Amino acid sequence: MSEHRAFEQRRADMVNEQLRARGIDSPAVLEAMGRVAREQFVPVHLRDSAYEDGPLPIGAGQTISQPYIVALMIEALDLEGGERVLDIGTGSGYAAAVLGCIAGEVFSIERIQELADRAERALTAQGFDNVRVRCGDGTLGWPEHQPFDGIVVAAGAPAVPEALKHQLTLGGHLVIPVGGEQGVQYLERVTRLSDDEFRTEDLGAVRFVPLRGEQGWS
Repeated sequence: MSEHRAFEQRRADMVNEQLRARGIDSPAVLEAMGRVAREQFVPVHLRDSAYEDGPLPIGAGQTISQPYIVALMIEALDLEGGERVLDIGTGSGYAAAVLGCIAGEVFSIERIQELADRAERALTAQGFDNVRVRCGDGTLGWPEHQPFDGIVVAAGAPAVPEALKHQLTLGGHLVIPVGGEQGVQYLERVTRLSDDEFRTEDLGAVRFVPLRGEQGWS
């Protein structure tokens, strides 16, 4: 079997065994996760581990999240296709690529320049021309392109940043881990109900690196 076919098989197995088996049932999310070549978003020496059921280091003290967590967070955005989405914590660019298969436009912010540059190269190489990456403070969002139908944050915050809540469309969802700087956080889904009214749901315990920035950890 060629390397390309071997990775395709591992990707299909990941979708069935790690996602469907744990209750991910959004056709759009399953299709996107089955389409994006995760091995292209991890360091070369870790490509054989790309479809393992866990996070992997990507350098600069950061990780690419476990496939199931990526799917869970994107499914919680409840996207139908064609939306404008803000992705905070680009990291490897993998989650932005999955979002790019569903949303119309993805705006992704990474605070570490080295990772932003690497993710942008990987996304371009994989043909994701609807994903825009910049280096900056993700806790402040991307005001020039608001409002967003969905916002997903791949780092744990002490509280939900007000800037992000107010860049949501009415009915839009913000999915973010909230809790202590170290240890377990809780994945929250915040839905904007009106100009100043929001509903928060708890999606379960998770563990992420800290969200650094003006409205996150210092």
